[in-house]
Amino acid sequence: MQTYYSPAHLGHAPLQEFEGGKLTPAVEIPERAERVRARIEERKLGPILPPSEFGNAPLVRIHDAEFVSFLTEAHDEWVKRYRDPEAAAVPSAWPARGLRTQLHGHIEARLGSYTFDTATPILKGTWDAARNAANVALSAARAIHQGEKAAFALTRPPGHHASADLYGGYCYLNNVAIAAQWFVDQGLRPAILDVDYHHGNGTQAIFYDRSDVLFVSIHADPSFAYPHFLGFADERGEGAGEDANVNMPLPRRTDWAAYSQALQAAIARVRDFGPDVVLVSLGLDTFEGDPICRFRLQTEDYKRMGDMLKTTGKPTLFVFEGGYNLDALAEITVNVLESYLAK
Repeated sequence: MQTYYSPAHLGHAPLQEFEGGKLTPAVEIPERAERVRARIEERKLGPILPPSEFGNAPLVRIHDAEFVSFLTEAHDEWVKRYRDPEAAAVPSAWPARGLRTQLHGHIEARLGSYTFDTATPILKGTWDAARNAANVALSAARAIHQGEKAAFALTRPPGHHASADLYGGYCYLNNVAIAAQWFVDQGLRPAILDVDYHHGNGTQAIFYDRSDVLFVSIHADPSFAYPHFLGFADERGEGAGEDANVNMPLPRRTDWAAYSQALQAAIARVRDFGPDVVLVSLGLDTFEGDPICRFRLQTEDYKRMGDMLKTTGKPTLFVFEGGYNLDALAEITVNVLESYLAK
């Protein structure tokens, strides 16, 4: 299996995040991707390749052009205002009910208008990392379009919480959505299966009124889990997209016995859609020891996950999302990929 990877992600290295009412050490850190890359090399999964440059054209097929422009200049604007090139740009206010968004003018107002949490800082290297993560996903998509049966996009920062004009949840550009749209533009019919612990609210929002891309998500119930405000079972799409959005929220402490039933149903829905290609938002934060999540999947369960995912019978693009247990992340990621490849 070809893996695509860019070292540009190293320039996006948050130190802290605001969690539970206090500053805590960041969990979405460069070591996540570096450990996975090292394990892929160690297990000889296949070549690790650099991405090609695709420019902004595929980004603005998914994201609002003004939003993309904001991301490119946000940190520079922050530095002009606060005179600290190493500081993280984080908003202090948001346009909640009764307030107006401000997409121009003061950087604080623009930050608050374009994000929905405090855990997703914009640093000096954030835009370069996010742009290259999108290139990684697009390069892996092109490899599949050229005949590869599977490819892995080792994307960091992750993407599935970013919508057309909002970033958050550690995500800036929606890598899997950008790749899915690229497949559509090549005349193919994609299905996205999101197995991250957290609902891919950004991916859902992007495709919610479309019938040409299926979105199926298995995740922790948003009644207790981030992102809290999307991901409920009654969200089925609207207009042309009705029934092309499927949410499968699961309770705390879900183990493989329950998770595998949901995964089997999700794969059946994907097969019914009749896609040409499947994109898996591969979040590994369902692991029992993940520091910020509450499921109970074990190391060996990720081999079973890989076995099940290949039953879609379609070329598959794996796009790296969450997963924050550094001791286990590399092992369980490669377990999925190796099992998918196994005869």
